[in-house]
Amino acid sequence: MRPPTTTTWRRVAAVTVSVLCVAYAPIAMTELWPYARPGAPAFGERLLGHTVSPRYVADALATRIAPYRHSLVPMIVHSVLGGLLMLLGPAQLLTAARRRRRPHRVLGVVFAVTVYASMAGAAVYLARTAPEDAFSGPAFWIVLATILVGTVLSVTFGILAAVAGFPDLHQRWMLVCYGFLLTAPLLRLEWGALPWVMPGLPMTEINRVAIMHLGSVVVFGALLASRARDRRRTVAGMHGSWAPLPVTVAAHLAGAAALVWIVRSFLDFGVAGQRLLAGYLLPGAVAYGVMAVGARRAGRDGRLWAREEWRIHLTALCLAPVLSAGSVVLFERSLGLDRLTALTAAVAIGCGMLAFTATLVTSLRVLHAREVLKRAVPAAAPTTRVSAPAA
Repeated sequence: MRPPTTTTWRRVAAVTVSVLCVAYAPIAMTELWPYARPGAPAFGERLLGHTVSPRYVADALATRIAPYRHSLVPMIVHSVLGGLLMLLGPAQLLTAARRRRRPHRVLGVVFAVTVYASMAGAAVYLARTAPEDAFSGPAFWIVLATILVGTVLSVTFGILAAVAGFPDLHQRWMLVCYGFLLTAPLLRLEWGALPWVMPGLPMTEINRVAIMHLGSVVVFGALLASRARDRRRTVAGMHGSWAPLPVTVAAHLAGAAALVWIVRSFLDFGVAGQRLLAGYLLPGAVAYGVMAVGARRAGRDGRLWAREEWRIHLTALCLAPVLSAGSVVLFERSLGLDRLTALTAAVAIGCGMLAFTATLVTSLRVLHAREVLKRAVPAAAPTTRVSAPAA
C-alpha cells in the first residue's frame, strides 16, 4: 500500500475544513435564539451540553445574557451572516479549484458584502460592551476586536488585489480572511475538547486558554494553504531576500529574550499562568518547527520563492513575543488592566498580528518584484533593437 501523497493530504484538509464549515453553519445561525427567547433550541448549546455538561453551558450562558441583551439585533445579524459565510467559503474554494471564474466572482462579491455586514454587527456589539463586561473578560474583548479588524482588512486587501490583477495576492488575503472567520467554529471545538484535558474548569477559563493560540492557529493554517496552492519556484523580478540571515538571527535573539520574560511572567501566577502558557507555547512550537523545516527544504530544493515566504513568516513569528511584551505595558496603562489580564491579551494577539504583518510584507515583496521587472524590460528593449541589425 502506497503512503498518502501530498495531493491526498491537501484534499483531506480541504474536505475536513469544508465539512467543519457546513456543520457549523446551523450552529452559528441559531446560537442567539436562547437570548432572544429563553428556552428556544440552539444546536450548539445542546451539543456542547451533551459533550461536557448542561451546567457547564448554563453557567456560560448566564454570563452573556446582559451584554447580549442590549446588542441583540446586531449580534443576530452577525451570527446569521457568519453562518452564511461558513457556507460561502467552501463554495468559493470549489469554484477557485475548478477555475470557474464567473461563479467565483459572483460568489466573491456576495462573500465580501456579507463579511462587511457581519463584522458591522460585531463592531456594534463591541462598541456597546465594556471590555470588563465581555464574556471571559477584557482579554477576550481585545482578541475579538483584533480579529474583527484583521477580517475587515484582509477582505479589503483581497478585493484590491483582485481588482489590480494580482490573483496570487488575492488568494493569500482571502485565505487569511477566511482563517479569521474560522476562529468561531474552532473556538466552539475547543470549548468542547479542552474540558477533557482540563476538567472542572468553567467555560470562561477554558476560553482564556483557547484564545492564547486561536488567532495564530488560523492564520498559520492560511499560510499552509497558500503554500500548498502556490507551486512557483521563483517570482520574476525577485532578487535577494527581505529576510536574510542577519535579520532572522536578530529576530530570533529579540524573540527569545521577550519569550523568556513572558514565560517568567506567566509562571508568577501559579497554575492559572501555567495553563495559559501551555496554550501559548505548544501551538507556537509546532508552527515554528513547520516554518523552519519548510524554509530549509525549500532552500535545499532551489525553490526560492517558497523559502522567501517561509522566512518572512518565521521572522514574524520570532518577533511576536516582542510585540506581546511591549503591549502588556500599553494595556495596563491605557485600559487599566491587571498584569495577568494584560499579559493574556497581549500574548493572545501577538502571533496573529505578526502573521498578518508577514502576509502584508509578502504582498509587498511580490509588488516590488513586479515593479523591478517592469523597470528592467524597458531598459533591455533598446539594447535588443540596436544589436539586432548588427547580428
